[in-house]
Amino acid sequence: MLPLGKLRNETLKEIILPNLGIKNSKIVVGPKEGFDAAVLEYDDDHYLVIATDPILGVPFEHFGFFAYHFASSDVSTFGARSKWLVVDLLLPKGTTKEELNSIIMELNNECKAYNSSIVGGHTGVYPSVNEIVATTTALGLIKKEELKLPIAKAGDDIIITKGLGIEFAVGLAYFKEKELKNVLSISEIAELKEMYKLETVVKDALIAKNFARGMHDVTEGGLASALHEIADNSNLGFKVHEKTLYVPPLVKKVLETYEVNPLTVSSTGTLVIISPKEKSNYIIKELNNNGIKAFVIGEFTEEKERVLIREEKMEEFPKFEKDPYAEIYL
Repeated sequence: MLPLGKLRNETLKEIILPNLGIKNSKIVVGPKEGFDAAVLEYDDDHYLVIATDPILGVPFEHFGFFAYHFASSDVSTFGARSKWLVVDLLLPKGTTKEELNSIIMELNNECKAYNSSIVGGHTGVYPSVNEIVATTTALGLIKKEELKLPIAKAGDDIIITKGLGIEFAVGLAYFKEKELKNVLSISEIAELKEMYKLETVVKDALIAKNFARGMHDVTEGGLASALHEIADNSNLGFKVHEKTLYVPPLVKKVLETYEVNPLTVSSTGTLVIISPKEKSNYIIKELNNNGIKAFVIGEFTEEKERVLIREEKMEEFPKFEKDPYAEIYL
């Protein structure tokens, strides 16, 4: 049986990637492990960046926010801003007009904030649907010379934004609030719920893109998945210093309570920035000036080893085996 969550790379290679229809000269970047968007020729000067993502297992109160930001985040990691969206919204029997309106109004507000337009999609109520589910496809244009790909060079710094584990902890605040009351106060739970706004890398990526070599958001499989994918596609290794890894205090308390490894848990909202060393200070300064925390946590190396340096001792960096997020929310 297939495991919960997104398909593992070995399954993609075995079943999906060999069966992609006909070849087309307009495809610049097609389906590939570690690449969360496609790139097509648009005209002589521009590429069209396209990404699609499902929205499920998220707080209903902010479904519209996630319907915008999940796919738009993937587009932004390639250096483009989402210009057009196609949204499929499937609703379970019993959904009210008020609930639909709540989703659409929030999605509309995010579109206006980022100058995006919804150009199509499908919306319907179906008895076979047990919860609200959506799929958003986001499209954006970028000048060819400004395209960013998640490929590093030896010596590049690894920068992350915001911290690890936010998505997991925020989800618990909404879906397991009674359990969390044994760990956090009511005000702390309320603060954690508001951190849903951090579960996007659109702003991070659009700030960093001018000086980054490439970017990758930290979704299912966590930082471990993201770094291994970048290293695989770059034919490099990497080293990460544990003492530089940041987990927000409330999030850290939740992860420790549930014995969740911050390196392997889905961390939507955390952006990995592949930065030439001479650009790192500027990138961090610009992010900080825009209210986004950022940290250098290591570097990519010519040596193929992938290590975590813990108290001056080196150990193998963990790999993506199973994601606690998928176990609880999917």
